[in-house]
Amino acid sequence: MYFTGLLIAVSTFLIIGLCHPIVIKTEYYFGTRPWWIFLLIGIASIIGSLLVSHIVISSLLGVLGASFLWGIGELISQKKRVEKGWFPMNPKRKHEYKSSETKQ
Repeated sequence: MYFTGLLIAVSTFLIIGLCHPIVIKTEYYFGTRPWWIFLLIGIASIIGSLLVSHIVISSLLGVLGASFLWGIGELISQKKRVEKGWFPMNPKRKHEYKSSETKQ
């Protein structure tokens, strides 16, 4: 039996699952300013996936890169979700939101 596909699938699930709270915590503590860090990690991971010959590691670097690039859009969307009151607002950064009266 070959477990490569299963390993890649489970690892992909975990990478995506870990990126979600990373986006939420990043927006809460730093806002959308660190988007460029997501960009650098995403690009570096994708370039790494092109340079690595091991199929599992190459696949996971590609998934990681795509997840961090997707995370840039999610970071911006997360700010909008906070403004709608769907997620808690960091009181230290209240001035960065369109509506300071957002429900908490």
